[in-house]
Parts: sequence; C-alpha cells; structure tokens
Amino acid sequence: MNAPADRVAWLVDGDDPTLVSEAVRGLLDELVGDAERSLVVEEFSGDDVDLAAVADACQTAPFLADRRVVVVRDVGRFGTEELAPLLAYLESPVETTALVLGAGGGRLAPKLVAAVKAHGHVQSTAVGRDAKGWVHDRLTRSGLRLDPEAEARVTAHLGADLSRLPGLLEVLVSVHGQGARLGADDVAPYLGEAGSVAPWDLTDAIDAGATDRALEHLHRLLGAGERHPLVVLAVLHRHVGNLLRVDSPAITTEAAAAEALGIAKGRSTFPAKKALNARRRYGSGGVAQAVGLLADAELDLKGATELPGEAVLEILVARLCYLARAAGARRR
Repeated sequence: MNAPADRVAWLVDGDDPTLVSEAVRGLLDELVGDAERSLVVEEFSGDDVDLAAVADACQTAPFLADRRVVVVRDVGRFGTEELAPLLAYLESPVETTALVLGAGGGRLAPKLVAAVKAHGHVQSTAVGRDAKGWVHDRLTRSGLRLDPEAEARVTAHLGADLSRLPGLLEVLVSVHGQGARLGADDVAPYLGEAGSVAPWDLTDAIDAGATDRALEHLHRLLGAGERHPLVVLAVLHRHVGNLLRVDSPAITTEAAAAEALGIAKGRSTFPAKKALNARRRYGSGGVAQAVGLLADAELDLKGATELPGEAVLEILVARLCYLARAAGARRR
C-alpha cells in the first residue's frame, strides 16, 4: 500500500497475526524509506504498554528526520476507556508523526477505527474468498515471476493457510534470486505440508458430488486445519441446516432465502443464493436424506460405533457426495 504524506494514522486490521505483522512491516518500510530506522521508529508492544506514553511519543518532534513513526501492536486488547489518550491525540494529530496501529488481542474499539479513518487509513489483511487474487498480488510484489501452473499450485497447496506465503516467498527468493521465473517444478520442493482449506471448499465439493475432492478437503481440515471431527460435523450441520431453512415452495428468490437465513439487510446475500441453488439441486427429498445421514454420523461420533472419527466423516462425506450426484441425475 502507499503511504501518502498527508496521512498521519494507519490501522492494520485482520484476524491472522502473521498477515497483520507482514502488513505492518511493509507499511513501516514505506514510511521510513531510506532514513535510519532507529532514529525514526518508536515501537510499543508487550503487556505493559502505557497509551499515555504513546500519545506523548506521538507529540514529540522528529530527531534528525522529517517524520517520526510510532508503532503500537495488538491494539484490540484495549477498551474505549483505555484508549482515551490515543483518541484525544487523534482529535488533533501532529503532522510530523505517523501513528501505526496493528490489530490483535481482541475486537477493535469502533471509536478507534473511526478516529483513524478521520485522519488516515484502515487497511484490512482479510483474504476472504479471493485467495487466488490475494496470492497473485503478493507474488507480483515479491518480484518473482511464477507461471500460471506454479501460481495455481501454490494457491491450492496453501489453501486457507495463506500466512505461510510470506515465508515461502522469502525461501524462493533466497534460492532462485529476485526476479526469477519459476515453474511448478521449481516451487514444489519448498511447499511443505498441504495447508488447511476453508469450510466452504468442503461443502462446495460435496454439493458438486466431487467425492475425491471433498475427501481431500476433509483430510486437510482434519490434518493441517486441526479441526476436531465434531467441529467438521458442525460445519456440515450448518450447511445442510441452511438448505432445510430455504426448503419451502414459498422461497423462490434470493431475497426470500436471505430472510429465511436471518441475513441482516445490507449484508451480502451470496450465502442465501448458494443455499437456494443447492436446495433446488437436492430437492426436498434429498435434503431430508442429508439430514438423516448427519444424524446417523453424529450418533456414530458420540459412541454408537467403534469406527474412528475420521472414518465416520469419510463415510458421511462420500454418502453426501453420492446423494448430490444422484439428485443431479434425477434433475437431468
């Protein structure tokens, strides 16, 4: 991101500490530029941060530099009352100070977010569903040139563990050099264990009836994702539960489905659209069968069988995929 001189405050938001830290590091590189970092940057971290001292540091003139950069990490741990010194400072910030705040430690106070927006910029490190675009952007900025096959392989292999990408890029640059052109075979030895996946990757594969892909996603959720079998079952319960909630002849539009799912106005109705389309594919009978399969699997996970949890879920996912394919065949 760019760091214009007229901005005096930055807030880096996000749930992944690694991605937040990477974004803060990149922002500091831009703000400091060629200056001596030890003369420019003052960083506050740890459990005993005094926000009054931070506000004082922000109001201190820079020494042997044009700008002073004050950094505070894990600002989510502070409540509105504790943030009073910073909020007071942000009412009239100093133009020669750049205040950089990193998320973490809890939920960000809305007043802090609003105060930063008034004088600076809030940057989100959330990836969302566009993992492909996010990876492409990071690869472009790294200076490496991966061909489409290599880029697709990196994206698929990391899955939901995108915080591993900065480390992977550092390794690839150190081995192959800045600006190197790399193919899939060049990156493969450095990928390590396949990362976890997003829960919707599993449910999308099930709805498509893609058994092999669904089982791969299941194993990645249980392995790299370290999800307990009951947690994965809860994901499937929620997915099928959404199908059940929109399973009504009266629900024919995306808006009606969103209302049935309790999606607040102004929020994306994409989940409602997916649920409605999936319900149409399965039909009411297919949704009822899916509910029955989930109920049986829950009993098995809670002791009705001696099969290990992973095996119970493998059987459930395979049966749900078969159900999806059969429903698709009936529709055709």
